Amino acid sequence: MVQSSILGFPRMGVNRDLKKATEAYWGGKLSQADLLSEAKRLRLEHWNIQKKAGVDVIPSNDFALYDQVLHQIQDFGAAPPRYTTHGLDPIDEYFAMGRGHQKDGVDVPSLEMVKWFDSNYHYVKPTLQDNQVFKLSSNPKAVVEFLEAKEAGIATRPVLVGPVSFLHLGKADRGQTVNPIDLLEKLLPVYEEYLVKLKAAGAETVQIDEPTLVYDLPAKTKAAFKPTYEKLAALGDKIPKIVFATYFGDIVHNIDALPTDVYAVHVDLVRNPEQLETVIGALGEKTILSAGVVDGRNIWKANLKRAIETVETAIQKLGKERVIVATSSSLLHTPHTLASEKKLDPEIADWFSFASEKAVEVAVIAKAVTEGPAAVREALEANAKSIQSRASSKRTNDSKVKDRQSKITPDMYNRKSEFPIRIAQQQKELGLPLFPTTTIGSFPQTKEIRVQRNRFTKGEITAEQYEKFIEKEIQDVVKIQEELDLDVYVHGEPERNDMVQYFGERLDGYAFTTHAWVQSYGSRCVRPPIVVGDISRPAPMTVKESKYAVSISKKPMKGMLTGPITCLRWSFPRDDVHQSVQAEQLALALRDEVVDLEAAGVFVIQVDEPALREGLPLRAGKEREAYLDWAVKSFRLSVSGVKDSTQIHSHFCYSEFQDFFHAIAALDADVLSIENSKSDAKLLKVFVDEAYPRHIGPGVYDIHSPRVPSEQEIKDRIEEMLAYLKPEQLWIDPDCGLKTRQWAETKAALTNMVNAAKFYRQKYASK
Repeated sequence: MVQSSILGFPRMGVNRDLKKATEAYWGGKLSQADLLSEAKRLRLEHWNIQKKAGVDVIPSNDFALYDQVLHQIQDFGAAPPRYTTHGLDPIDEYFAMGRGHQKDGVDVPSLEMVKWFDSNYHYVKPTLQDNQVFKLSSNPKAVVEFLEAKEAGIATRPVLVGPVSFLHLGKADRGQTVNPIDLLEKLLPVYEEYLVKLKAAGAETVQIDEPTLVYDLPAKTKAAFKPTYEKLAALGDKIPKIVFATYFGDIVHNIDALPTDVYAVHVDLVRNPEQLETVIGALGEKTILSAGVVDGRNIWKANLKRAIETVETAIQKLGKERVIVATSSSLLHTPHTLASEKKLDPEIADWFSFASEKAVEVAVIAKAVTEGPAAVREALEANAKSIQSRASSKRTNDSKVKDRQSKITPDMYNRKSEFPIRIAQQQKELGLPLFPTTTIGSFPQTKEIRVQRNRFTKGEITAEQYEKFIEKEIQDVVKIQEELDLDVYVHGEPERNDMVQYFGERLDGYAFTTHAWVQSYGSRCVRPPIVVGDISRPAPMTVKESKYAVSISKKPMKGMLTGPITCLRWSFPRDDVHQSVQAEQLALALRDEVVDLEAAGVFVIQVDEPALREGLPLRAGKEREAYLDWAVKSFRLSVSGVKDSTQIHSHFCYSEFQDFFHAIAALDADVLSIENSKSDAKLLKVFVDEAYPRHIGPGVYDIHSPRVPSEQEIKDRIEEMLAYLKPEQLWIDPDCGLKTRQWAETKAALTNMVNAAKFYRQKYASK
């Protein structure tokens, strides 16, 4: 019998139940006992969904209140000392690491949070000390949740992030010099103890995620895999059988590091199906292959015929007893269930499969290869019909869009003049001071904004009433910025639900859901639009609000757009057309919007590309350079239709871009703003090494945390920046948009930011 398996399931619940519970707990409206009770309810519900779908191997410990890596940081006793010396309750200590804590005399910022490989999920970085000590928690989370499922009559496979990946994905704390992988000998005994406890609890198998094997790895890290798993294998029956799981890429380049003495190896055959033969050849004599043939990253129905053919290829080599049918990765990256979507066009809905539906797909494939296609004939026929419907639908093709793409010329990728000429004209137009201050775009989205948007969506208020409400919100935001004395204003984006969804709703070629939420980080959920066809802009998208904001502003007003790569990466893209084609279509639509904004009197325009980094192929080489080529061209195509005097900004979050800095420079944006507050300021050294000539705004405080940085803290940040950047290059701004923050903390933080900027403005004016 070929078993079916899922690597992980979404956590939030069908109605974002976990988000609501955690935020209520943070706000003091829900007790810790009730929070934990709700979390347990969700886990049981999710296990039962998978069991009902017919999945044989159901994961546990894939659930997290904030982030799965953060739970392991705490389970391993690896919380940095600044979090452990205040006597915080373990749950509050956990959340303090994830989102910061500023209460009852305790003031600590959050740990650094970065993208999980090339996904839009964010994990919390293990942050390690030179004298690091690891100690297993007395109540390890994976054991607790395995027993919880067992008590409910559900046998599960616990999931752990593996020791090599845990360390490779970590970093040395500020002021520390340790190379994380050097801590492996200290960490491994904790894993051994953990696995022994899981076996004692009754776990027969355990999934150990080692996704870093898809990277180009340092020699020491690569060499660590085999001895690590040889040591674990030496424990024999004292520990569960190990399923060594990789995903998000191929492991062919690291095939010599693949352990051969584990029970099973999982590989992603959606992202890289061509690795199958090589991986099979490298397996141990009895090692099972877990074949990831159902996409854990996108929402399209699996092509069951193709997936079955892939699995049968593996069976021909290994036999049925040595193959498991699985999702390519955790389903964390997909929405909960298609059943919630009551308003989707039936034709389009028939093309989709969310997490609950993917569980069924996995079970169907396993049954088909075990019992034969006849056993699931009805499901296979319905699937084939859906695949054919999508391929032949007129919704996917627009001849006008294709014609416009064919007429793009090289000149359309370039601004009229080089930066020195542009910046001189921009200074004349804008009259900005030294150390200009601005924000990244959004201001707090209050409950009142959400209520009015919901009323408008439901038809309870007219378009005119809603427009008046939005204008009043813009007035208020402009007035607040005047009071704060910022130098470049934004209109605050009160009309926008999400930085990608808002634009997608105004573009042809997109489809939208009502409940298809996906966790981005912590309690933050997004509802990604879905690219279903060729993309075009039927009408201006942001001009009306920006033009109104200009009319009531005393200082320059910045127009805010989401760039083509981010629109693509933060959507569910088509899988039938290369992503470069989709990005170019988005760029042409945005180019029209940029030109229209300039014509409306908006002479500072920010085109955000926070997803540029996450789209980067995980390995260096031709694929990465090809991606950067079309990604940079898409950005430049979107912004190069304006005059020299119009200043183009772009924003980047999680800015680990040392390894592709040439592409950042090639964007030719007049001003870059980057996440920097939780990163070592030495990141800025790359700007010096590369003699970056344009302007930069490294974020001076973390907007993901509710804590308010002091004026001195921000001054210290600026001082660090000035060690790398020239005063005339430096802009002062937060790390990111302020949409998720509250007004009191926002005003306090920005007041301190503006005061710090004025201090340095005065200091350097006298030089």
